[in-house]
Amino acid sequence: MAVPGQPKAQSKEGTRKGFKRYKWEFKDSNKEFWLGGHAVVKIVSVACLVAGLHFFEKVATNPILILVLTMEISIFAFFMFLYTFAINRYMPFIFWPVAEIFNNLFSCVFLGGGIAFSLKTKRVFQEPYITAMALMAIAAFFAFIDICLQFKYFRSNK
Repeated sequence: MAVPGQPKAQSKEGTRKGFKRYKWEFKDSNKEFWLGGHAVVKIVSVACLVAGLHFFEKVATNPILILVLTMEISIFAFFMFLYTFAINRYMPFIFWPVAEIFNNLFSCVFLGGGIAFSLKTKRVFQEPYITAMALMAIAAFFAFIDICLQFKYFRSNK
């Protein structure tokens, strides 16, 4: 119970100002990102996309497939940058999870469309081409897993 005339005790978070507060948020955000499963899923997805891009460049392929993979790599890297440097803390509560869910949903759709497009444009499939398509499918699957991990933000604490 607070005594009148005495200042109220503040939490540790409320007393941090400036760079110390950002440093604390940086550590806290990194724990959530790395231990919550998001980092592992994103790193595996980016690794699959980079390997798929490497395999697509070994054989003659449509430039649209290389464009789709490059675009997805850059978007995944952008979201990893936002998570790593705790920039998501400064976005409104509902905007951040919805933006992340839409990113993963569109990644899943684009990669699935890329797989369908790669099946229609090629008549003879070489081993690197099939490997690249399989890696695209794995990356799309991990984007779907990340969607499932995001739903914890929308559950109530009852």
